[in-house]
Amino acid sequence: MTDSPGGLRGWAAARRTVLSRLRFTSLRLRLVVVFGLVALTAAVSASGIAYWLNREAVLTRTQDAVLRDFQQEMQNRASSLPMHPTQDELQYTAGQMANSSQRFSVLLVAQDERGRTVVGNSDLDTFTLEDVPKSLQRAVNRQQPVSSANEYPYHLYWQRIVDGDKPYLVGGAKVIGSGPTGYMLKSLEPEAKDLNSLAWSLGIATGLALIGSALLAQAAATTVLKPVHRLGIAARRLGEGKLDTRLRVSGTDELAELSRTFNRAAESLEKTVADMSAREEASRRFVADMSHELRTPLTAITAVTEVLEEELDAESGGIDPMIEPAVRLVVSETRRLNNLVENLMEVTRFDAGTARLVLDDVDIADQITACIDARAWLDAVELDAERGIMAHLDPRRLDVILANLIGNALKHGGSPVRVSVREEGEELVIKVRDHGPGIPEDVLPHVFDRFYKASASRPRSDGSGLGLSIAVENAHIHGGGITAANAPEGGAVFTLRLPRDASPLIEDETRNGDSKGNGGRSGNATRSGKTDGDGNTGGDGNTDRNGAEENAR
Repeated sequence: MTDSPGGLRGWAAARRTVLSRLRFTSLRLRLVVVFGLVALTAAVSASGIAYWLNREAVLTRTQDAVLRDFQQEMQNRASSLPMHPTQDELQYTAGQMANSSQRFSVLLVAQDERGRTVVGNSDLDTFTLEDVPKSLQRAVNRQQPVSSANEYPYHLYWQRIVDGDKPYLVGGAKVIGSGPTGYMLKSLEPEAKDLNSLAWSLGIATGLALIGSALLAQAAATTVLKPVHRLGIAARRLGEGKLDTRLRVSGTDELAELSRTFNRAAESLEKTVADMSAREEASRRFVADMSHELRTPLTAITAVTEVLEEELDAESGGIDPMIEPAVRLVVSETRRLNNLVENLMEVTRFDAGTARLVLDDVDIADQITACIDARAWLDAVELDAERGIMAHLDPRRLDVILANLIGNALKHGGSPVRVSVREEGEELVIKVRDHGPGIPEDVLPHVFDRFYKASASRPRSDGSGLGLSIAVENAHIHGGGITAANAPEGGAVFTLRLPRDASPLIEDETRNGDSKGNGGRSGNATRSGKTDGDGNTGGDGNTDRNGAEENAR
């Protein structure tokens, strides 16, 4: 059975993935591998050189001793044979030569009186001319010219051969003056066994060196990576907002200097964040104090403007027609200023984290209908919602969200505005779509920014630019969100997503608040009651009849 090309490619990709993970995931593993490779290379190189040097020394020593003994035997015994010896004489001389200290086999070759080749050996025909390489025979029998540099016409030659996986040394020489030719065969098996033992010893030493290097690499990696690990933990704690995190510094090496640099950076960051937090807190307190201080005179001014507005509506004509435009301007600007103060106070609550949910069971269709009816939008808004869709939410904050989204669509989009409600699992999805020109693409990312207005030509308008930002904050406090987009067929679409039950969010925040000792942002929310726990019964930016704030378009 064969693997398909796709299977082979998949297996190769998986192998590459595993290798890449091994390569890049663990610095400790990389250090151990590098140490191991360096140690293995050094150990193998040293073992190879040691083996080669010992091999040459052993073989050269044995070879020199054998050849020297053979040469001595050829001079003492083979040279004493007659010019045309018999086979018995050659056999006897070969046996005597083989009994030397080196114990090698001897083969003597000569010609008798009739010119026939006579052979005598020491091992009863186990060492014959067939065992001698032809090149060695030709070299031994080759006569060389005698000169000052070469005193003898014949020389001693040798060669290493392998026969049946056993190493041998073969040597040959010819007696000067028409004497016999002698060959020697010496087994190198004992030396080979010694060299094999040496190779095993060097291999074991290499393995031990590799293990030792791995242990050393592990110790070195631990020493090097422990400060790096501490630095990683400290950086993670710093990222979690624990700006008082510092590293213990010891030593003068590069890692110690890195720890000092980290401590200096953390200290500078802590100081910068503390300064920014102080300035932000001062700014938030200023806005809150200013808003509260403005409420007292605004209350009086509002009362006066209400009287003036009643005079404007009176049939008796109590207001001079010459000052009627000014009075109407004062009334509208007072109402706008009052809305702005209430919005600023609500934004301050969100920034301070003190805004709380007051949950109750809400029929979504009834809630939207009440929101539309309270602001006299029934003729301009189409509602697509089934009755009986219940949710456990803060009804006042949901009203604020709906009022801002619907009012924004009526003001900047165009009627009819369509509001649809759908259930998606444990979420409510409420979409508010208008039939206007839509939102410019460069404005979409900023529609929920505070005080953002798309047109610079109308910086003064009925809205404060806080309505949509307050709406999205109210969605976030429920654990939901709002997105803005343009419909393919035209017009803008705002999508509100809220959980059907926000009580788990309150329970989580209550637990977190209790663990921190501050009670949490929503720790004392209740199901019943008409106030939100902040002392404000309706100031989310929609106290006027139109109930919407300009924010983006």
